[in-house]
Order: sequence, then structure tokens, then C-alpha cells
Amino acid sequence: MITPELIARINELSRKKRSVGLTEEELAEQQVLRREYLDNIRDQVKGMLDNIEIVDAPLQQPVEPKVTRINEVSFSLRRQLH
Repeated sequence: MITPELIARINELSRKKRSVGLTEEELAEQQVLRREYLDNIRDQVKGMLDNIEIVDAPLQQPVEPKVTRINEVSFSLRRQLH
């Protein structure tokens, strides 16, 4: 579970890494905390996706194309050209 303490520690290590650097133990801790954070995010996304229900839209009658002046001209030109 992602807790405020987890995020605070990750941020603390990140700030320290940029300013003075981290020891080997702190680097290992940072990697473990980041992995834990990412695993929790993945679990949350998977949980949300598992709860999605896909509902198909009802079938509708095919829509007739609207007849416009451009369509009429185009149709009559096709007949003349062929």
C-alpha cells in the first residue's frame, strides 16, 4: 500500500541523491522503495481494469447518407464520365 511515509522516504532519498549522493545501503533502499511503489501502482491499475464492464452499444439501423447538392452533382458527373 502506498503510504505518505513511503512517498516521503522516496522523495527524501531522491533529494539527498541530487545534493550529496547516497551510500550503497541508501541506493539499495531507494530501489526497494521504488519497486514497492511501482508494484502498488500496477496493482491499483489492474484492479481498476478488472472492474471495468464493457457494454456494447445497441445495434442501430444503418444511416442513409444525406443527399446534398454536392452529392447530386457528383452523382450526375459520374454518370456523364462513365
